[in-house]
Amino acid sequence: MSKRTSHYVCQSCGATYAKWAGRCDACGEWSTIVEEALPDAPPGGLGTKGKRSGRGIEFVPLKGQNEQAPRRASGIAEFDRVLGGGLVRGSAVLIGGDPGIGKSTLLLQAAAALSKSGKTGCAYVSGEEAVEQVRLRAERLGLSEAPVELATATNVRELKAALDRPEAPDVVVVDSIQTMYVDSLDSAPGTVSQVRASAQELIRVAKRRGFAVLLVGHVTKEGAIAGPKVLEHMVDTVLTFEGERGHQFRILRAVKNRFGPTDEIGVFEMTDGGLIEVPNPSELFLAERHGDVSGACVFAGLEGTRPLLVEIQALVAPSPLGTPRRAVVGWDGNRLAMVLAVLEARCGVSVAGQDIYLNVAGGLRVAEPAADLAVAAALLSAVSDRPAPGETVIFGEVGLSGEVRAVGQTDVRLKEAAKLGFTRALCPAARGRKTRPPRGIALQEVAALGDLVEIFLDSTSGKQRREA
Repeated sequence: MSKRTSHYVCQSCGATYAKWAGRCDACGEWSTIVEEALPDAPPGGLGTKGKRSGRGIEFVPLKGQNEQAPRRASGIAEFDRVLGGGLVRGSAVLIGGDPGIGKSTLLLQAAAALSKSGKTGCAYVSGEEAVEQVRLRAERLGLSEAPVELATATNVRELKAALDRPEAPDVVVVDSIQTMYVDSLDSAPGTVSQVRASAQELIRVAKRRGFAVLLVGHVTKEGAIAGPKVLEHMVDTVLTFEGERGHQFRILRAVKNRFGPTDEIGVFEMTDGGLIEVPNPSELFLAERHGDVSGACVFAGLEGTRPLLVEIQALVAPSPLGTPRRAVVGWDGNRLAMVLAVLEARCGVSVAGQDIYLNVAGGLRVAEPAADLAVAAALLSAVSDRPAPGETVIFGEVGLSGEVRAVGQTDVRLKEAAKLGFTRALCPAARGRKTRPPRGIALQEVAALGDLVEIFLDSTSGKQRREA
């Protein structure tokens, strides 16, 4: 019986099969299973007589004798903030995002800023563009004078030979990891095995030589980084670059960070001259807010360690369809369904037969449960056609029994609201330690969702709804 020399690998999730199939059982994708050659096995298996013994490893104390090397700060405050203060020596950073969102622009600007300090050598390796094309982009961004080394390469063996030397650059950008290939593997660039092997070789030489490597990763149509999931485990930091094409704002978010907080965000504005950092995103997100419109309220959120104020908008309209429409942009549609169910079951506010549209203004995506109370307030404002109380921020988590639960970092949220001129806050009742609001902000504690209903609906109609 001949020995099997190939197997079939799903290019979406990395699952392997002995024979081809049209649909992957692991992720459910169709037409993603491709035949790939098996890697050559070493002579003799583990524990066989033909296998030579290992050299052993050396253990060292947890506390090192030398001081930790300082982080390399790029000078782009929003970029350094998401990284946790700058690039760590020998770290591997993976940056993913939709096509055209600005990944290459951001990394070229970061490499130029690092190299201009004179203390950090930077190299930009492109597998998608020619050197002249990168130079054109640098000229448009006003970075043509930056001392950044450029190269075009796709062969990992050649790239590794150029970087595996004592005088290697301090920071290396690889754009993108899906274009790299290892010539010892019999598969096309971008396949699961090639992405995994290429990243492994580059990360190994980066940690041995002590330079930071920034890898650009493509994303699938679902928004996940293309390639095997193990790629995100191999790197030290995973960043995602988000944003709506119709908005000029871009959000750099830390999904994983071994050297800093996760869920930290950096806000940029896309202009003709490249990406400009936004030091106070709350003020920018609320710049076009109109306080006398029903269905809109301000949510005091928290992204990582940064407080962020955004406007949540809701619109309720009669539906001509048998099944009313629920359209959500920037929030979780399942949580919207939960808030609607609590409003109807616990407060008697029914929106059956009506279309509901919910939007987080500015293109930001909100994920924390503290937005429940703000969403409920926007929905009640749209249903009653009454504007939310002026200069008021709202936050709190809603439970299935209608109670409003406390959330973390209340003081930080209120301090950001006071800085932007808000004078009132609707928030959960304090549990344990008493909250001391900043000067100029009046707190109105909301213990249950019914208390919020009373603010937008008069007591008589609210009582009738609850009795119904």
